[in-house]
Order: sequence, then C-alpha cells, then structure tokens
Amino acid sequence: MTQAAPASTPDPDAWARETEDKVLDAALAHVAHEGWTQRLATRAGADVGLSAGETELLLPNGAADLAALLARRHDRRALAALAGTDPTSLKIRERIRAGVEARLDAAGQDEAAVRRWTGFLALPQNLALGGRLLWDSADQLWRWAGDTATDENHYSKRAILSGILSAALALRLHSGRAASMAFVDARIANVMSFEKWKATTRIRPSLALKGLAQTLGRMRYG
Repeated sequence: MTQAAPASTPDPDAWARETEDKVLDAALAHVAHEGWTQRLATRAGADVGLSAGETELLLPNGAADLAALLARRHDRRALAALAGTDPTSLKIRERIRAGVEARLDAAGQDEAAVRRWTGFLALPQNLALGGRLLWDSADQLWRWAGDTATDENHYSKRAILSGILSAALALRLHSGRAASMAFVDARIANVMSFEKWKATTRIRPSLALKGLAQTLGRMRYG
C-alpha cells in the first residue's frame, strides 16, 4: 500500500510577509504626500483591509518598520539582479561595483519614495535604524561577492561599503546615475589603493589602533 506524502508544514510567517508587501505597496502610493509617518502606516494598512489594531500588530514601530521593509525590498531586488552574474568571474573591485550598481538601481525604481525615506532616516531618532539598514545592505553585497572574512576585515569592509552606499545614493538622487557611479568608481579605486599599501608596508593600521586603545586604557585605569 502506497503511503501518502506527508502534508507540508504551513509557514506561520507567510501571512505576515505577504501582508507586509501589500502594506508597503500601499504606502508607496501615499508617501509623497504623507511622508514617513505613523499616519502613512495607518493609511496603508487601511488600504489593504487592516484595522488600526492589526496594522499596529504588523508594524509596531510604524513608519520605521515601513522604512526597513523598503530597504529590504531593495536588497532583494539587487540580489535578484545579480543572480545571473558569477562573482568568481570578476575581480573583487568589479564585484563590489556590480553590487553597488545593482543596489542603487533597485532603489532608483522607487526614487520619489526614497527621497522621503532618506530624509526620514536622517532624523536624529532614526540614525541608528539607518545605520543598521546600510550595514545589512553592505553585508549582503559582500556575501554575494564571496567575502568570508571573520577578523577585523569583516567589519571594516562593511563599514567602508556602508559609507559608499550612503553617499552614492545621495548623489544618485541629486545628480543622477552617471554621477553616482563615477563617485563609486573613484571610491573603490581609493580603497584598492589603500589595500595595496597595507599589503606592501610594515605599518599595520589595526595594530596601531590596538596599541592606542591599550595606551588609553592604561592612562584611564592605571
């Protein structure tokens, strides 16, 4: 007797993910007028049939949650655009350029909303959120590029790329795609020159910083 195939286990988070996407779509239609506000979150929830209580349950941090959803959507778009590219066929600088270009193009598809989004994240109370979202974007691009560093380079690479992404997006919004990619090319060239210098010098910046920290610690604590 043939046994029936076991039923697949329902995904308990499927409803939340699908509803988040619908609410984000609704929010993008209103953000030009509402800005990134709690009112935007409530209105977007109502547009997809959620009560105020259901919207608050889905987006407990209101506009901040919507901002995070938009960043993660752009991360997914970028990785989808990169899916057909074999990173091992590219030099490391070419991988990072391709990753940054894909991420900027993903954000460019929602340019009007991203303009309001960057202003929202520039507010003092949202700086930490903005930093986390940039770090997550940089981390995903480095992982796509094949980075496996677990030492201090893991953090320095992501910190540097976060800065490049932030400045390049601002330039993209202000001066267009060509200007932003020229900036990216220049910054990558700067970073590669620094890495080449590190490989050929006896000076080790990380050791110098470690020594400075130890000195300051002795001065403070004896």
